[in-house]
Amino acid sequence: MSSGLTLRVALLLTVPPMMWAGNALVGRLLAGSVAPLQLNAMRWALAALVLLPLGWRVLGSGPRRAEVLARWRQLALLGGLGVGAYNALQYLALTTSTPINVTLIASSTPLWMMLVGMLFYREHPRPMQWAGAALSALGVLTVLVRGEPAQIGNLRLVAGDLWMLLAALSWALYSWQLARPPAALRGNQRPVWTWAEFLLVQMLFGLLWAGSAAGLEAAVAAVPVPPPLSSVAFWIALVFLALGPSIAAYRCWGLGVAAVGPAVAGFFANLTPLFAALLSTLWLGEPPRLFHALAFACIVGGIWLSSRR
Repeated sequence: MSSGLTLRVALLLTVPPMMWAGNALVGRLLAGSVAPLQLNAMRWALAALVLLPLGWRVLGSGPRRAEVLARWRQLALLGGLGVGAYNALQYLALTTSTPINVTLIASSTPLWMMLVGMLFYREHPRPMQWAGAALSALGVLTVLVRGEPAQIGNLRLVAGDLWMLLAALSWALYSWQLARPPAALRGNQRPVWTWAEFLLVQMLFGLLWAGSAAGLEAAVAAVPVPPPLSSVAFWIALVFLALGPSIAAYRCWGLGVAAVGPAVAGFFANLTPLFAALLSTLWLGEPPRLFHALAFACIVGGIWLSSRR
């Protein structure tokens, strides 16, 4: 255990998986009431408005705006992957899959991060990392076959499972962009932005993608779903999505990772399926099954093996 893992840091790192599990639950509850891509755009628009008082200076003076515009390509990619793609794909997944399945499949992200690192960043995984990746992949496969090995030959993925696999790949690409940023966002060339300013510019560029996707969805969907704007419950859910998974989780995660590093923090991220199972049991009447526990054990075991020296 890292010497930096105090009770305060542990509590900080417990907040994000709780928020992410709540995000999956709310997305499932709103499925059918609001179109998924529209929900994603509304969530991030409200989050940007909430963050604006903390990060507005990045857009204030001419020189500050010039710093952003000079890096619009890199910021558009970050916003597209982290705001425009990942969350939109997750909400799409939740229209046909359960929060437990979605969060378990999301726990395979370290596997995708290894593959992305190997293919695009010349990072060669160690043997223990390959063993951990195989164990994590076994956990994901357990979810996909619903715990019935005999069904592997007859595997039929629901659309939500495929959307979530794409979302995990998107988050892996986003994470590598943060870990290995391009020259314009690295070292002395990176502007002196606070966490709120950096997150705000990502949100604003991501909203260009999210808003465009929501407009396309409304134009081509067979039965566009209007948001229930008159519903108090809908606005409570939207405020939670804007404040919890979009801002609070990001800030707590950043503080926790800075204190103990990504390897230790990664174990806390895998609490998300556990919280999702508890919340689903309480609110959706979707209790976890034995194969969910087996899958969770495989995924956490895979992360543990991958992080060993």
